[in-house]
Amino acid sequence: MIVYFSGTGNSRYVAEALAIRLGEKLVNAKEYIKEHRTAELSSENSYIFVAPTYSWRIPRIFSDFIEIGKFGGSSSAYFVMTCGDDIGSAGVYLNELCTRKGFTYKGVMAVVMPENYVALFNVTEKAEAEQMISAADRRIKQISGFISSGNDFPAEKLSFLASLKSRTINPIFYKHFVKSKGFRVTDKCISCGRCEELCPLNNIRLVDGMPVYGENCTHCMACICGCPTEAIEYKKRTVGKLRYYNSKSPVIDD
Repeated sequence: MIVYFSGTGNSRYVAEALAIRLGEKLVNAKEYIKEHRTAELSSENSYIFVAPTYSWRIPRIFSDFIEIGKFGGSSSAYFVMTCGDDIGSAGVYLNELCTRKGFTYKGVMAVVMPENYVALFNVTEKAEAEQMISAADRRIKQISGFISSGNDFPAEKLSFLASLKSRTINPIFYKHFVKSKGFRVTDKCISCGRCEELCPLNNIRLVDGMPVYGENCTHCMACICGCPTEAIEYKKRTVGKLRYYNSKSPVIDD
């Protein structure tokens, strides 16, 4: 069973590609998170958790989803993380999570995908994004080979810098940057409600046709990158920037 969380589509794409290759069922964690439901799942085969990288770890809302969820059947867990560069020492924390949940940790592998964190970085240009997704398809094929054979993923080569990113920078990122304050809506808004629909934490609601943000935000960028008219900005950092939202469906041709 493949259980995934995705903000702007990269992890959804990887999860779907793995599901096609492995013939596994897909479960979208966001549906449970939005509805405040605890997952009660069962799988004969290993669980495969797919998620983006938020400051060199899996998103806290996905970690919390796994922590409180009930996972029957198999006790093995693989993790696949999409990222713009690297995942730091995320595996250390995933291993600890597995220990708490009673999973046998089968390792983590990263899939580099186009940059989507428009609140801080420039997103990947379209042509380069296509090339990156093609490279990701090859990586996904490699990952599926490990899983189908039941082998552990290769052990990560951890460095001091990787450890520093996940251990030290991640808490700072959540404390000082992961806030909804700063998002604003321009007169491009057409009151379509797409942002409200996409927000995994139900942090956006339409008031008199205009999106209003609460205080519960995970900085998934779904609202700003999924807006069809690019009506949402984050402070002044996103003005004039391209948006990135992956709505592609994987095609397996080998």
